Amino acid sequence: MVEVLKGQCLCGKVEFEIKGDVGAFYFCHCLQCRKTTGSAFASNLFVKPEALSWIKGEDNLTRFEDPARDFFKRFCKTCGSGVPHLNRDKTKLTVPVGSLDNQPAKTPQANIFTAETPPWLEPGLAAHRFKGFPS
Repeated sequence: MVEVLKGQCLCGKVEFEIKGDVGAFYFCHCLQCRKTTGSAFASNLFVKPEALSWIKGEDNLTRFEDPARDFFKRFCKTCGSGVPHLNRDKTKLTVPVGSLDNQPAKTPQANIFTAETPPWLEPGLAAHRFKGFPS
């Protein structure tokens, strides 16, 4: 059975679908991923480029490219949400897992670029947990 994943940006102006096998699911701790997500790591799926279909809003996307590195980010012009993007040689599609509406069958396989993990991540994961904002 072919896996079908649907996703969208936060404002809903961009929608997409991923059909096919997920190649890998990584948590990336590199500086670029931390800067673009504003978090400790990025959660990314890697799939074949032909797996992607834009349902709506492709014209509402823009792209940031770091010319010094093989790094891109594609995002909604309205809300800034990250969406799938191709690597420089167009052989891999990176899908931000947080942009998906349904969950992939695959679970994270690895943490990559862990030498760049911020020192506050582990203490943060061990901190008290609340279902919402603390009262």
